[in-house]
Amino acid sequence: MNSITHKATSQGGIITTAELSKQSEYLKVVRAKERGELIRVRHGVYAVPDALLNTMIDIERIVPGGIVCLYNAWAYHQLSTVVPPYFCVAIEAKRKVAIPPTLPIELYYWKKENLTFGVMDAEISGCNVRITDMERSVCDAVRYRNKTGMEVCSEVIRNYLKKRDRNLSRLSEYAKRLRVANILRNYLEIAIE
Repeated sequence: MNSITHKATSQGGIITTAELSKQSEYLKVVRAKERGELIRVRHGVYAVPDALLNTMIDIERIVPGGIVCLYNAWAYHQLSTVVPPYFCVAIEAKRKVAIPPTLPIELYYWKKENLTFGVMDAEISGCNVRITDMERSVCDAVRYRNKTGMEVCSEVIRNYLKKRDRNLSRLSEYAKRLRVANILRNYLEIAIE
Protein backbone atom coordinates (compact mmCIF):
# COMPACT_ATOMS: atom_id res chain seq x y z
CA MET A 1 0.00 0.00 0.00
CA ASN A 2 1.56 3.31 -1.04
CA SER A 3 1.44 6.52 1.01
CA ILE A 4 -1.51 7.94 -0.94
CA THR A 5 -3.60 4.79 -0.47
CA HIS A 6 -2.66 4.80 3.22
CA LYS A 7 -3.65 8.47 3.48
CA ALA A 8 -7.01 7.74 1.84
CA THR A 9 -7.58 4.76 4.17
CA SER A 10 -6.83 6.89 7.25
CA GLN A 11 -9.42 9.45 6.06
CA GLY A 12 -12.28 6.98 5.84
CA GLY A 13 -11.29 5.57 2.44
CA ILE A 14 -11.78 8.75 0.38
CA ILE A 15 -9.24 11.27 -0.90
CA THR A 16 -9.80 14.35 -3.01
CA THR A 17 -7.31 16.08 -5.27
CA ALA A 18 -8.03 19.31 -3.36
CA GLU A 19 -6.39 17.69 -0.31
CA LEU A 20 -3.16 17.01 -2.18
CA SER A 21 -0.36 19.48 -1.58
CA LYS A 22 2.00 18.56 -4.42
CA GLN A 23 1.85 17.55 -8.06
CA SER A 24 3.81 14.41 -7.12
CA GLU A 25 0.97 13.33 -4.80
CA TYR A 26 -1.49 13.67 -7.68
CA LEU A 27 0.72 11.42 -9.80
CA LYS A 28 0.70 8.87 -6.97
CA VAL A 29 -3.10 8.96 -7.00
CA VAL A 30 -3.14 8.37 -10.77
CA ARG A 31 -0.72 5.43 -10.42
CA ALA A 32 -2.72 3.96 -7.51
CA LYS A 33 -5.83 4.17 -9.71
CA GLU A 34 -4.02 2.38 -12.53
CA ARG A 35 -2.98 -0.41 -10.13
CA GLY A 36 -6.54 -0.74 -8.85
CA GLU A 37 -5.68 0.51 -5.34
CA LEU A 38 -8.01 3.50 -5.79
CA ILE A 39 -11.25 3.91 -7.72
CA ARG A 40 -12.22 7.21 -9.30
CA VAL A 41 -15.54 8.10 -7.72
CA ARG A 42 -16.01 11.33 -9.66
CA HIS A 43 -13.83 14.19 -10.86
CA GLY A 44 -11.25 14.86 -8.14
CA VAL A 45 -12.54 12.20 -5.73
CA TYR A 46 -10.94 8.76 -5.30
CA ALA A 47 -11.75 5.91 -2.94
CA VAL A 48 -10.12 2.76 -1.63
CA PRO A 49 -12.25 -0.16 -2.96
CA ASP A 50 -12.77 -1.54 0.57
CA ALA A 51 -14.22 1.81 1.66
CA LEU A 52 -17.01 1.42 -0.86
CA LEU A 53 -18.00 -1.83 0.80
CA ASN A 54 -17.83 -0.32 4.30
CA THR A 55 -20.98 0.50 6.24
CA MET A 56 -20.86 4.13 5.13
CA ILE A 57 -18.92 6.07 2.56
CA ASP A 58 -18.22 9.79 2.74
CA ILE A 59 -21.42 10.89 1.05
CA GLU A 60 -20.62 14.57 1.53
CA ARG A 61 -17.52 14.30 -0.66
CA ILE A 62 -19.24 12.27 -3.36
CA VAL A 63 -22.60 14.08 -3.38
CA PRO A 64 -22.04 17.45 -1.67
CA GLY A 65 -25.19 18.54 0.16
CA GLY A 66 -26.77 15.10 -0.20
CA ILE A 67 -28.94 13.70 2.59
CA VAL A 68 -28.77 10.02 3.52
CA CYS A 69 -32.30 8.64 3.62
CA LEU A 70 -34.56 5.59 3.38
CA TYR A 71 -32.82 2.21 3.92
CA ASN A 72 -29.67 3.77 5.40
CA ALA A 73 -31.65 6.04 7.73
CA TRP A 74 -33.88 3.15 8.81
CA ALA A 75 -30.80 1.07 9.61
CA TYR A 76 -29.15 3.97 11.47
CA HIS A 77 -32.25 4.57 13.63
CA GLN A 78 -32.72 0.79 14.08
CA LEU A 79 -36.15 0.88 12.49
CA SER A 80 -35.56 -1.91 9.98
CA THR A 81 -33.55 -5.11 9.75
CA VAL A 82 -33.29 -4.83 5.96
CA VAL A 83 -29.68 -4.48 4.85
CA PRO A 84 -29.47 -1.33 2.70
CA PRO A 85 -29.10 -2.49 -0.93
CA TYR A 86 -27.28 0.76 -1.80
CA PHE A 87 -26.68 4.20 -0.32
CA CYS A 88 -29.87 6.22 -0.61
CA VAL A 89 -29.11 9.92 -1.03
CA ALA A 90 -31.64 12.71 -1.47
CA ILE A 91 -30.79 15.82 -3.47
CA GLU A 92 -32.72 18.76 -4.85
CA ALA A 93 -34.97 17.79 -7.76
CA LYS A 94 -33.37 20.13 -10.31
CA ARG A 95 -29.81 19.21 -9.43
CA LYS A 96 -27.64 17.11 -11.73
CA VAL A 97 -25.09 14.74 -10.16
CA ALA A 98 -23.16 12.10 -12.05
CA ILE A 99 -22.57 8.95 -10.03
CA PRO A 100 -20.16 6.38 -11.46
CA PRO A 101 -21.70 2.92 -11.92
CA THR A 102 -19.05 1.49 -9.56
CA LEU A 103 -20.68 3.25 -6.59
CA PRO A 104 -23.76 1.71 -5.00
CA ILE A 105 -25.61 5.04 -4.67
CA GLU A 106 -29.20 5.67 -5.64
CA LEU A 107 -30.30 9.29 -5.86
CA TYR A 108 -33.74 10.48 -4.79
CA TYR A 109 -34.85 13.82 -6.17
CA TRP A 110 -36.82 15.82 -3.60
CA LYS A 111 -38.41 19.26 -3.73
CA LYS A 112 -36.18 21.91 -2.19
CA GLU A 113 -38.59 22.51 0.72
CA ASN A 114 -38.49 18.78 1.60
CA LEU A 115 -34.71 18.97 2.10
CA THR A 116 -35.02 21.60 4.83
CA PHE A 117 -36.74 19.70 7.64
CA GLY A 118 -36.28 16.42 9.45
CA VAL A 119 -32.53 16.34 8.78
CA MET A 120 -29.78 15.87 11.35
CA ASP A 121 -26.00 15.53 11.39
CA ALA A 122 -24.50 12.16 12.37
CA GLU A 123 -21.15 10.44 12.39
CA ILE A 124 -21.32 6.97 10.87
CA SER A 125 -18.21 4.83 10.37
CA GLY A 126 -16.04 7.91 10.85
CA CYS A 127 -17.91 9.92 8.20
CA ASN A 128 -19.94 13.04 8.95
CA VAL A 129 -23.21 12.85 7.07
CA ARG A 130 -26.55 14.59 6.93
CA ILE A 131 -29.30 12.04 7.48
CA THR A 132 -33.05 12.12 7.95
CA ASP A 133 -34.09 12.04 11.60
CA MET A 134 -36.20 9.24 13.01
CA GLU A 135 -39.63 10.81 12.42
CA ARG A 136 -38.76 11.92 8.90
CA SER A 137 -37.48 8.40 8.17
CA VAL A 138 -40.85 6.95 9.23
CA CYS A 139 -42.70 9.39 6.97
CA ASP A 140 -40.38 8.48 4.10
CA ALA A 141 -41.19 4.80 4.67
CA VAL A 142 -44.85 5.66 4.14
CA ARG A 143 -44.09 7.90 1.12
CA TYR A 144 -42.02 5.20 -0.61
CA ARG A 145 -44.07 2.17 0.53
CA ASN A 146 -44.92 1.18 -3.05
CA LYS A 147 -41.25 1.16 -4.03
CA THR A 148 -39.78 -0.43 -0.88
CA GLY A 149 -42.66 -2.74 -0.02
CA MET A 150 -45.46 -2.78 2.53
CA GLU A 151 -43.55 -5.19 4.79
CA VAL A 152 -40.66 -2.75 5.18
CA CYS A 153 -43.04 0.14 5.83
CA SER A 154 -44.91 -1.84 8.49
CA GLU A 155 -41.65 -2.93 10.14
CA VAL A 156 -40.41 0.68 10.30
CA ILE A 157 -43.65 1.86 11.92
CA ARG A 158 -43.77 -1.04 14.42
CA ASN A 159 -40.17 -0.45 15.48
CA TYR A 160 -40.74 3.31 15.72
CA LEU A 161 -43.66 2.78 18.09
CA LYS A 162 -41.38 0.73 20.38
CA LYS A 163 -38.89 3.61 20.70
CA ARG A 164 -38.90 5.53 23.97
CA ASP A 165 -37.54 8.67 22.33
CA ARG A 166 -40.23 8.85 19.64
CA ASN A 167 -41.95 12.19 19.07
CA LEU A 168 -45.48 11.66 17.75
CA SER A 169 -46.23 15.38 17.39
CA ARG A 170 -43.13 15.84 15.19
CA LEU A 171 -44.11 12.72 13.24
CA SER A 172 -47.58 14.20 12.66
CA GLU A 173 -46.12 17.56 11.58
CA TYR A 174 -43.75 15.91 9.08
CA ALA A 175 -46.54 13.67 7.75
CA LYS A 176 -48.69 16.73 7.04
CA ARG A 177 -45.83 18.51 5.27
CA LEU A 178 -45.14 15.42 3.13
CA ARG A 179 -48.86 14.82 2.51
CA VAL A 180 -48.91 11.32 3.97
CA ALA A 181 -50.82 12.09 7.21
CA ASN A 182 -53.95 10.06 6.39
CA ILE A 183 -52.00 7.03 5.20
CA LEU A 184 -49.71 7.19 8.24
CA ARG A 185 -52.71 7.44 10.56
CA ASN A 186 -54.15 4.23 9.04
CA TYR A 187 -50.83 2.43 9.54
CA LEU A 188 -50.60 3.65 13.15
CA GLU A 189 -54.14 2.48 13.92
CA ILE A 190 -53.36 -0.99 12.53
CA ALA A 191 -50.04 -1.18 14.38
CA ILE A 192 -51.53 -0.15 17.73
CA GLU A 193 -54.37 -2.72 17.59
